[in-house]
Amino acid sequence: MKVSVKTPATIANLGPGFDSFGLALPLYNIISLEETVLPGSGIEVNIINEKNNDDNIIDIPTDKNNIIYKAIELLYNFIGQVPNELKITVRTQIPVSRGLGSSASVIVGGLIAANELLGRPADEKILMSIATEIEGHPDNIAPAFVGGVTMSSWEEDGSIVYRKLPWDDGWKLMVCVPDYELNTEISRSVLPKEVPMSSAVYNLKRSAMFVDALYNKDEELLKLALKDKLHQPYREKLVPGLADIMNNLKHTNGVIGTVLCGAGPSVLVIYNGIGASEIKEIVASSWNYFNVKSNFLNLPIEKEGACIL
Repeated sequence: MKVSVKTPATIANLGPGFDSFGLALPLYNIISLEETVLPGSGIEVNIINEKNNDDNIIDIPTDKNNIIYKAIELLYNFIGQVPNELKITVRTQIPVSRGLGSSASVIVGGLIAANELLGRPADEKILMSIATEIEGHPDNIAPAFVGGVTMSSWEEDGSIVYRKLPWDDGWKLMVCVPDYELNTEISRSVLPKEVPMSSAVYNLKRSAMFVDALYNKDEELLKLALKDKLHQPYREKLVPGLADIMNNLKHTNGVIGTVLCGAGPSVLVIYNGIGASEIKEIVASSWNYFNVKSNFLNLPIEKEGACIL
């Protein structure tokens, strides 16, 4: 039996919602899982880059150290089994280490495929908890599962609480992707273990504004809400040109806000449909100064999450 699951890319944080807010994008990984019939064949992991770009997938483990296998192993252990001979194939459209949720996508896809292969012993709550245990936080996991814009929390008992939020289709997304990778562990390593109380309060207020702005389609409030003091200021040094991009786009007609995509280095510009050419020019010129090439993706919100093909 073979099961294939299509899972969307995601962007986490969205400014103030560190490890909490996320959204899904119509870029996909397709994860196929099958039990092989040859005894002793072990674990086989194949990764196929369908975009044919320069993403470095050579270093991704293709044995039991692969993150997909680790997630699948936890699910098998949950029902008292051990995975034996498995063939895992990943057809990827999502750039690796760019802040677009590539790891969350394959974790979620692998778990859903394994759960289907096993006869669906686990419900969404269990699968989401296992995925978050592997990923470390639910901000990418929730939208990968259910699509749309989400807020989520990893509770002390291991459960995931999430809600889908509305989104005004008049608010457009431009994902600006640089031609280099940024490892999530490196990006998290620059964050302080403690932050000033004023910074925490600042982000609490912005997070509340964000939710209210989405429910009331309030563009002016969303402009205020997309600001952050918990992670982006510390990550600026890892993303050359980020400060210039964010400062210059403040004064660009049509721009609602600019945020780092997850841990970076991609940048998300939220705008009202006006000034797309100027946005591209500002971002491209800022990165060109640092000899960074860029790719621009104008994408809608992916309203649906992972699905079995």
